[in-house]
Parts: sequence; structure tokens; C-alpha cells
Amino acid sequence: MGYAFTLGIRYLRSKKRAFISVGTLFAILGVALGVAALATVMSVTGGFQKQFRDKVLGVNAHVLVLKRTPEFLEYREVMDKVAKVPGVIGVAPFVINPMLVTAGDKTATGVLMKGIDPERMPSVLDLPKQVVQPAQANGEPLPLPQVIEVLATLRKPGAKPPPSPHSWSNPIPPPPMPTPSPSPSGSASGEKGDKPAPAGTLGAAPSTSNDPFTHLLEQKLAEVHDQNDKIGQIEDDNAKAEADLAAAASAKPPSVDAPQGLIEPQGGYKSDLPPDDIEDAQVGKIAAEDALLIADKDLPGVALGKTLAKSLGVVLGARIKITSPAIGFSFSGSPRAPIAKQFRVIAIFEAGFDQYDSKLVYVDLFEAQAFYDQGDSVTGVEMRVSNIDDARKIRDKIDKLLSNGVYHVMDWEELNHPLFTALKIQQIGMSAVLALIIVVAAFTVIATLIMIVLDKRKEIAVLKAMGARDGAILRAFLYQGLIIGGIGTLLGLGIGFGLCKGLLIYGFPLDPKVYFISRLPVEVRPMEFLITGFIAILICLAATIFPALNAAAIRPADGLRAQ
Repeated sequence: MGYAFTLGIRYLRSKKRAFISVGTLFAILGVALGVAALATVMSVTGGFQKQFRDKVLGVNAHVLVLKRTPEFLEYREVMDKVAKVPGVIGVAPFVINPMLVTAGDKTATGVLMKGIDPERMPSVLDLPKQVVQPAQANGEPLPLPQVIEVLATLRKPGAKPPPSPHSWSNPIPPPPMPTPSPSPSGSASGEKGDKPAPAGTLGAAPSTSNDPFTHLLEQKLAEVHDQNDKIGQIEDDNAKAEADLAAAASAKPPSVDAPQGLIEPQGGYKSDLPPDDIEDAQVGKIAAEDALLIADKDLPGVALGKTLAKSLGVVLGARIKITSPAIGFSFSGSPRAPIAKQFRVIAIFEAGFDQYDSKLVYVDLFEAQAFYDQGDSVTGVEMRVSNIDDARKIRDKIDKLLSNGVYHVMDWEELNHPLFTALKIQQIGMSAVLALIIVVAAFTVIATLIMIVLDKRKEIAVLKAMGARDGAILRAFLYQGLIIGGIGTLLGLGIGFGLCKGLLIYGFPLDPKVYFISRLPVEVRPMEFLITGFIAILICLAATIFPALNAAAIRPADGLRAQ
């Protein structure tokens, strides 16, 4: 560095021997505030991205396989294939459909019912970590093994998938057409050796035609005539039986002794009935006991979001009704009627994302399949990968493995593309706007260095007359810009780190209905802090170029003449 660095430090000091001049102090503070604001905003926007990603991926897996046709019956074969792809650590099927959820006189619309496999679910979703009820006696969450056992009760013992209905891919075969049977002698009907039709019946005469179809028609007509004779005989028998009954009824009945004396019971015919309220109370008590018995033993389980459970006013063990909307037609061609089923609440979860906590319920896969006339079909297959950053590469591998136009493979970024694109644009835009604060501070650096150059023209002229090179003078002022930018950047990064920690400790509250989360998220990333500091130093160095070139261009005669 040599004397150029020493000269740059001396020029930053005040004439009154103070540690630093007032202009240099304001330049450093401007850079510090700009760096602190930029670092804090980048941490907050990064926290939003991380929170949304964690919440979304806690409910949805990293990679999905969907089918472009209504039925996805071969999902087990697809699961076996994708489970062998390197990087895939969990595979599970799922069914998701909009439903109506009712509890008492309260109804929630637009609720998404997701059918899951309780055995495979822990390897794909974060639902066991999100369960807040049931909890321990002290309010702490249950250990994960116990939560998994609770969620396993979503599936009733012995449950099976619904039978597959007839579809266009498996049409109902038409009934076989009747074929004429040859005579024992091998000749055609009506020839010698055939059994003659009964006499007196239509077609009783032997057929003289060699056409098998004509002979078959004659046989069918003979059978119909025989059935008509039998029906007529039965009707005659019934008419005769009715006549006998009518004659017996008109005959004089045998005489019997009429009862003698008073036949009114002791106490009269009056009776005391219980009051209506007591009877209603007893009926309501019996109904409540029956409902509790059904909820405890026979109903399938359901897991509700915390906000949804609060809006419906339900607790653990309560009964809710899930109703499917009447949409479209069944495979038989008739309109699909709504299907309503009773469930009991076995768990309440909190995903931390109000959109999920208020609009999502989990049920068993088989129970979700029973709402629609599609048999053992699913919406798709979801997978979890070991490294989330490799989700796109694994998606491409699975797409090549299936290599079928009916399947659509997507990763979590494609599934939530609008959300994360908006967050990325927001982060870039806010960072660019707040970077202008550093640019404004850079103008303060320019002004400070220009004032130093004007004030030190004589000293610069003397130095150049003594043999100082233009490059040395240029480096002296570049060192000043580097010192101002370095001190301001370090101070700003420290202030920004303190602000981030303060926001984490304080937990700045947010409206979950607006921001979907309840607290301001902050994610301190060292790489973002380093990038912010590097950009600030570059801006400060760029700001010193003009004053440094102006100082290096001063000629000794001009500098001494000006004094």
C-alpha cells in the first residue's frame, strides 16, 4: 500500500485532529443505513419465501404425478416405478376434492378433502409434526410415534377400496344371442326326427321349412302358448277359491255367548302420560348416547385444521358430516346425487398457513374414493425427495421413465408457480428500491471526496512536484472510498443483524387472513448479507472514481497557482 494508503487515511481526518471529519462521518452513516435497510428487507422477504415454501411443502409433496384422464386405476404400478428413482424417499397416493363440512348448524364451504394412505403418509407429508391435538397434559405436542398411531386410526379396521365401476375402458359385454340347436340326428329343424309341437297350439304343425331361424321362432311361440295356458288355469283356481270364501262368509256364524256384565276396566280408560319436556329430554339423551356410541366405534376418522375446527365449534371426538356436491353424471348415465358421510374428529392440526388451516381436512384414502363413482382410482401420486433443490431433476427423470402422454409430472415450483414467482419479484423489486439508499449514500461519498480534493490541491501539487505519480494520487482517493464503504458496510450489517434478531424475538404480529401467516418471518442468510456488503463496497468504490481522477489530473503549477 505504501504512502498512498497513509495519505488516504490522513485526508479523512479533520484539521482539528479529530479522529474523522464531519463529512466523512455522514458518508459512513449514509452507507450504514442503506446497508442495514437492504439486509433487513432481504431477510424479511427471504423469510416469507421460506415460510411459504415450508407450509406449502408440508401439505403438498415435492413431486406429483397426475393423469390427464378421469380414472387413475394403475397408480400402484406407477408408485412401484417411481419409488426406484434415485433421490425419492417417499411415495403415496392421494385423492383431493372440494366438499361441504357440517357440524350441528354450522357449515363450511369450499373445504378441500384430501384422502391419504395412513401408512405411507408420514414419509411424504409433515402432518404428524403439525398435529396440536391430541396433546400431552402440559399442552406440549405428543411424540411423533404416538401421533402416527393416532393418525393410523383414520382407516377403519378391514377397510377396502370401493369396487371399480364399469367404464368406457371396460364396457359391459352384450348378452349372447340365442343360437338354434341341431336335432340329434344332425338334420335341420322340421325334418324327420324332430319332436312335434303340441297339438292345438300355434305352430303346432311340424315346420316344413329348412330355415333354423323359422323353426326356432315356432318353438318360442309354442312355449309362450303353454305359459298362457298355465296362467289361465291359475286364474281359474283363484276365482274358485274366492267364490268358496264368499260363500263361507255369507253363511250364518255359529252362536256364541255374549259377554255379560260391566266390561270397563278398573280405573277407567284414562291414563297419565309424562310431560312433553321429560319425554323429549329422555329421547334426546338416548339419541346423544347413540351418537356417542356410533362416533366412538363405527365412524371413520378425520383430521381438521385448527381454524376450521374453531369456526365449526368442534373438538376431539365430535361428529361432523362431509357432503360431496352434485356435479356431473355417474358412469351409468344418471345424475350423480350428493353423498354425505359421518366422521369423527381424531386430530386437529396447525400448518401455520391460514389457507390450509381453514380449508383442509384429511380422511382415509378409501373413504375419499367412496364419494365418487370411480372405484379404486386416485387423483395422483405424490413423492418426497431427499434434496428439495433436486426436485426439478428428479421430475425430469420420472417424466422420461413413464414416457406416456397421459401422465403429467410436476414439481413443487410448477405447482405453486404464481405464488413463488410473485414472492421472487417482490424480493427483487424491494431490494432494488432499497439499494437506492446506498446509491444516495454514494453521492455523499462523492461530495465528501470532492471537498477533500479542493481542500488538498496545494498538498497534491507539492507531492506531484516531489515526484509522486498520478497513480499514487489516484490510489490514495480510492483507498478513501474503500475505507468509507468498508466501515459503513460493516456498521450497516451489524445494525441489520440486530434488527433481524429483534424482529425474531419480538415476533411482529400479522393478520393471517391477509398475509396467511400470523408472525413476520425473518430468515437471516449469511450469503445475502455478504452479497449486500459486496454491492455496497462496489458502489462506494465507483463513487470515488470521479474525485480520484480529478485529483490525479492536477498539475503542480496549477495547484500552487491556485493558492
